Amino acid sequence: MKNITLDVTKAAQFLQEGTVKGYEAKVKAAQEALENGTCPGNDFLGWLHLPSSITPAFLQEIQDCANVLRDNCEAVVVAGIGGSYLGARAVIESLSNSFAWLVNDKKNPTILFAGNNIGEDYLYELTQYLKDKKFGVINISKSGTTTETALTFRLLKKQCEEQRGKEEAKKVIVAVTDAKKGAARAAADKEGYKTFVIPDNVGGRFSVLTPVGLLPIACAGFDICQLVAGAAEMEKVCGKDAPYEENPAAIYAAVRNGLYSQAGKKIEIMVNYQPKLHFISEWWKQLFGESEGKDNKGIFPASCDFTTDLHSMGQWIQEGERTIYETVISVEEPDNKLLFPADEENLDGLNFLAGKRVDEVNKMAELGTRLAHVDGGVPNIRISVPKLNEYYIGQLIYFFEIACGISGNILEVNPFNQPGVEAYKKNMFALLDKPGYEADSKAIKERLANEQ
Repeated sequence: MKNITLDVTKAAQFLQEGTVKGYEAKVKAAQEALENGTCPGNDFLGWLHLPSSITPAFLQEIQDCANVLRDNCEAVVVAGIGGSYLGARAVIESLSNSFAWLVNDKKNPTILFAGNNIGEDYLYELTQYLKDKKFGVINISKSGTTTETALTFRLLKKQCEEQRGKEEAKKVIVAVTDAKKGAARAAADKEGYKTFVIPDNVGGRFSVLTPVGLLPIACAGFDICQLVAGAAEMEKVCGKDAPYEENPAAIYAAVRNGLYSQAGKKIEIMVNYQPKLHFISEWWKQLFGESEGKDNKGIFPASCDFTTDLHSMGQWIQEGERTIYETVISVEEPDNKLLFPADEENLDGLNFLAGKRVDEVNKMAELGTRLAHVDGGVPNIRISVPKLNEYYIGQLIYFFEIACGISGNILEVNPFNQPGVEAYKKNMFALLDKPGYEADSKAIKERLANEQ
């Protein structure tokens, strides 16, 4: 079976000769620091060898729980935010029928995502949709007090109990949370919910291959064994003993750091030509943004869906400020075949495409855009994925995770913490008069009054 592959030739040409090779020592030191646990944030390295450590028995336990939800629910709501939902959503949407929510063939429950915003209309409309549905909830929160998720879970728990009865609700509410502490753990133990543990040494954005991601993915009807197998294969390919030139994660980390430090490329645009990959980019943005954006450092992660966004962002990418580079995820073979039809009148002038696969047109758009952007001064990295299936998505996930760990260490930041995200929470709690934030509340309100 093939693996995902990396092509950096159209990016390395923007660097001084020998730059990529010159990063070998730094990359190896960064990877050894991960392996030896000597890097900053070394108490959050549980993801590093997670794929190869997952047992068939553990996967079966997750699948058994998913089967209970699948057998008893028309819809399953995944309540979580950030790393507690993005990974699962990325995998599910990359593998699902694009119109699954309309097709609704009853083979799988509809997977919905909530707890990732505080939109009153969103939550109202969700609760209205669920009124006549047999639904279950996967509540994903280490603490159980994250505002967005806790608020959503309180609403859904009450509605589920009212519609299905308290005893039936117990069967279809699952908590993925801390092993011993926190509000979500206390509630799960009190109510008797099935629970899975978020490992203490795995941060949210690295948690796709824990029950955080695996349970929702299994509920959606996808093969979590193949997902983990793909990740385990990439763990080998990107291992510390792999030759530097043959380690795609090492080369990716080296090139992006070279572009950042040597060529002034401060923005990385993750590009896809397959709409199903939109949320892979969203997950990737959190992974790299939250890991590297510290100490006034870090490449800004952005994303575009092509060819769609070529009609909105293409001009800026082609001729705007030259602080960007692109990383393109290219899918070699789509699941389906659709030929471009001929038309007798040919009013649109497209008969030259008659008989060609739509994917061939898409591939030529990809190649033509890549050539134009490189000519316009935009370095291009290309990641080639043989097909969109569980195995290759598993490979892609682990590839980005290990590359992120290596890259963050090269940048000399702690890739595994996120101290900056607490600033807005402190202000929000103070403005809402949360107990314990009285002093902050007074100071912020005085500041706002002075600014008016």
